[in-house]
Amino acid sequence: MNHIIRVKSDAATPAVKWLLVDEESAGQRLDNFLMRHLKGVPKTHVYRIIRSGEVRINKGRASAETRVENGDEVRLPPVRISEKVAEKAERPAPGREFPSLFEDDSLMAIDKPSGVAVHGGSGVSFGVIEQLRQARPEAKLLELVHRLDRDTSGILLVAKKRSALKHLQDQFRERETDKTYLALVKGDWPAKLKVIDQPLHKFLLPDGERRVRVTTPEDPDGLRSITLVKVAQRLQGATLLEVTIKTGRTHQIRVHLASQGHPIAGDDKYGDFEWNRQLLKSVARAGLKRMFLHAWRLQFNHPVTDERVALQADLPSELKAYIDHAQHQTPPV
Repeated sequence: MNHIIRVKSDAATPAVKWLLVDEESAGQRLDNFLMRHLKGVPKTHVYRIIRSGEVRINKGRASAETRVENGDEVRLPPVRISEKVAEKAERPAPGREFPSLFEDDSLMAIDKPSGVAVHGGSGVSFGVIEQLRQARPEAKLLELVHRLDRDTSGILLVAKKRSALKHLQDQFRERETDKTYLALVKGDWPAKLKVIDQPLHKFLLPDGERRVRVTTPEDPDGLRSITLVKVAQRLQGATLLEVTIKTGRTHQIRVHLASQGHPIAGDDKYGDFEWNRQLLKSVARAGLKRMFLHAWRLQFNHPVTDERVALQADLPSELKAYIDHAQHQTPPV
């Protein structure tokens, strides 16, 4: 990408910079645009300089959700990173391909493994998108259409054209996609509880880590969040759920399910930590060593043909093995 950069002071010290948005970057959210240019800067700091108004688009304040357009001039405040972090950021990510569920000239759908971030940041040097770009240096564009938590496995869409990226992101924003996850939760999920319609509020812990909590409709910072739940299988001490989200909020499924007293197995942020320890030790080979949340099915309209595309990623072997084990044993409760 050929961004014009003007530096206000000596390049050896942190300085104000201006980035000129080119055609390939047009349509990106401001936060994602900055992540690409502030390698090694913690994600929390990127959001902090946006909120403070230090980042400007055409001399005006902007939010993290603002879409940059071709020809926009983005002001970056002086940002200092340690030499160690800078050196690490300059190292190229190892090229890696991921299991493919679908691919054509416009987009690709991969089956993301658990434990791999979708992009670098927040202490992670690189993620899926950086590895894909390294593995495909000839690709003109590879951009994430949406996100999955690091410990969540399953379907992840990557756009190969700017027009496809915008078309698909519009579908996610307008709730025209169908996203269904498989989640194993603690306890016996109530059969009558099929809809969770509770607003969610994002906040930061003292160490800067992001968290989400259920809030009230009166909360001005709360975002309406809707989750549909269907029981797939009842096990002793746990329930396997099919969870469809109508809104794509941060940590939505994890927080909504936990708020009902049924946390996801293996969730290290919102889960039942004692239960997680028991699950880990339950059986040497069948112990649950990760969060049991998997992006199972996804439907969307193809950005070129407008035909409905239906994808499915089967449960990873480690989650299937745990279910098989739980069907014949009494899981810890």
